[in-house]
Amino acid sequence: MKDILADLSPVQRDAVRQIDGPSLIIAGAGSGKTRVLTYKIAYLMLNDIPPRSVLALTFTNKAAKEMKERIIKVAGKQANKLWMGTFHSIFSRILRTEAETIGFKSNYTIYDTTDSLSIIRGIIKEMNVNDKVYRDRDVYSRISMAKNSLMTPAAYASNAQLANEDIQSHRPKISGIYQRYFMKCRNANAMDFDDLLLYTNILFRDNPDILKKYQQWFKYILVDEYQDTNVAQYLIVKRLAEVSRNITVVGDDAQSIYSFRGARIENILNFRKDYPNYTEYKLEQNYRSTQTIVNAANSLIAKNKKQLKKTCFSEGDVGEKIDIIRAFTDQEEGQLIASMVVDTVYGKQVNYSDIAILYRTNAQSRIFEDSLRRRNIPYRIYGGISFYQRAEIKDALAYMRLAVNPLDDEAMIRVINYPARGIGNSSMDKIQAYALDNNLSLWETVGKLPLTNTGPKDSVNIGVKDSILKKIAEFRELVESFIIKVNTEDAYSFASNIIRQSGMMAELKANRTPEGISRIENIEELLNSIKGYIKNSESSGDSPMIAEYLQNVSLITDMDKDSSKDSNKVTLMTIHSAKGLEFSYIFIVGMEEGLFPGSNSIQSEHSLEEERRLFYVALTRAAVKATISFAQTRYRWGNLGSSTPSRFLRDIDKSYISASSAKSALETREKPQLSNFYKKSEKTDGDHQYKPLKPAMKSQEKVDETAFIPVGTEVEHARFGRGRIVGIDVEGNDVRAKIEFYTAGMKTLILKFAQLEIIENPEK
Repeated sequence: MKDILADLSPVQRDAVRQIDGPSLIIAGAGSGKTRVLTYKIAYLMLNDIPPRSVLALTFTNKAAKEMKERIIKVAGKQANKLWMGTFHSIFSRILRTEAETIGFKSNYTIYDTTDSLSIIRGIIKEMNVNDKVYRDRDVYSRISMAKNSLMTPAAYASNAQLANEDIQSHRPKISGIYQRYFMKCRNANAMDFDDLLLYTNILFRDNPDILKKYQQWFKYILVDEYQDTNVAQYLIVKRLAEVSRNITVVGDDAQSIYSFRGARIENILNFRKDYPNYTEYKLEQNYRSTQTIVNAANSLIAKNKKQLKKTCFSEGDVGEKIDIIRAFTDQEEGQLIASMVVDTVYGKQVNYSDIAILYRTNAQSRIFEDSLRRRNIPYRIYGGISFYQRAEIKDALAYMRLAVNPLDDEAMIRVINYPARGIGNSSMDKIQAYALDNNLSLWETVGKLPLTNTGPKDSVNIGVKDSILKKIAEFRELVESFIIKVNTEDAYSFASNIIRQSGMMAELKANRTPEGISRIENIEELLNSIKGYIKNSESSGDSPMIAEYLQNVSLITDMDKDSSKDSNKVTLMTIHSAKGLEFSYIFIVGMEEGLFPGSNSIQSEHSLEEERRLFYVALTRAAVKATISFAQTRYRWGNLGSSTPSRFLRDIDKSYISASSAKSALETREKPQLSNFYKKSEKTDGDHQYKPLKPAMKSQEKVDETAFIPVGTEVEHARFGRGRIVGIDVEGNDVRAKIEFYTAGMKTLILKFAQLEIIENPEK
């Protein structure tokens, strides 16, 4: 016993020693929470607690496996008798035993995501609804959300708010799809992953005797990553712990970043209310990062109001200060980061695999992929696919490919019914069969089809209805209109017109789910890449058409086909994907208002605090050095727009930022250079020119309509009081400021009439 406790710090030992009663272990980033949880379970067993009475819940099978292996080394093979695993695996074991009580057989099947999507696609076909509007993954995500909120189909159907949301997203029949899906699973004696949570709740809710059995069985309950639990998981754990009250939860509210998946930070914040006689332990020593990184992260997260207070520290090296890199454009940002990666690898003598580039949205990967390729830097996309392999990007490129080369059958198969135009699989099978029999391309085949089946005697009849023939003819006319412009429009105009005229953009905009918004962002990024390609080519005297761009893309995507098993690569990933990982050197990119935090987050304090927690997670992935970058101008929908540094950069104590970085990147009031906002002048030589607005006035001076005021500036208004600028728009000759006043709420004011005063020291 003494030996295992000797490996722990004093606070870790205290947390492990507590056997009885509820305990909350607040574990900061890199603080060894897995070690504490592992040793506590081993400690219970070494104190003669039967392993069968211990329930340990994790979020990944990998975590459960690693913990059990460690416990076996400490406490012996009796650890195999532990009830230890993911929420889903443990609840599945319970449901196997109690299946008949809820109308299932014990040999029920568990559907994975692929199975579920296949069933949903079948239902969508049965109900004869548009599968481009009712995308299988979007519908599946909606049903998953309902189940994790413990909503059966009947509850979903009776919820007016959900019904209205579905109507707004042009998918009013989701309730009906959910009902059919639910019944198909039951009739097949099957559950999906979300059902394992839903039915366990139903089992315990409706069967008090069964609940009592498991309450008496599980005397000790331990939960990892408690901040990530959703409603269903929270209620199951709460019910099981009601009798013994011997519950230990481990987590970090500062790393609660999955609300979009249903995770509720309130679960960990309210632990004290649920278990008033709890004992709290704070694991505050970070064993991963330098003192500078830990202290910088502390200064950042301290700005959040909703949190469990802790002060993390490191006894490691002081370490290098954080660099903040200001790029003039998003393209330059990619180039700068690629150069710094090379400098880091050769200057610090480290591997590529010691480095990660973290971004807020998947769409941002494209610029960094391109920049790394140009420098022959090996990389991998973690938790996602290459930008050019994403479905919506491939759809858009397929339209362009078909216009450039109408004989491209694969491109035609991909887009002939996207967006949905009534040319289904049956019709496509007949077109393909005729093409094969007559050694024709699909394009040549549709060119031979008549407008109606009563057409000329020598016309082709493939056995489809007149209404389908009309749709095929309309599609051909659409593509022909693109073909005409292949060699007359520049690549950007051509691509923009295809995305709009094909109906793709309208289709994407109809879907306002997080996945749908991400697809729109990816299309925007594709257009940005084309704009950048044109600009680079024009500097060489060329004016590229779409064919040249597609050739360039095909060369890029060919390089993606890397069959090498070499793992020495720079990692590119979203910050959400990075949670739980660590790297020696981290680059956090795109730190701009409207991007990070996102424009949809700044209206809500709850959302803004989660965005700040996300930045905290990014910063604490670094062990040795963190570098942050932002661009002052970024392409959005092909237009060069100005950007301002993220407000979160000012949340970091300047003492942890390199002096040169702070001066050049953050002190933009004194030296704006490329300002955060621009006025557009006359168009000259085909390019827009921009001039910076003049710097903001000093404190107590009135602000005029041409003033440069960064987003985040504290101001005071004679009527509305104090507030913070959250957005600036230039409309004609007017500069409008969107201001969140602390007492009067959100207001939009024209600066030349507002008579605002800048508050230089808002904390005073």
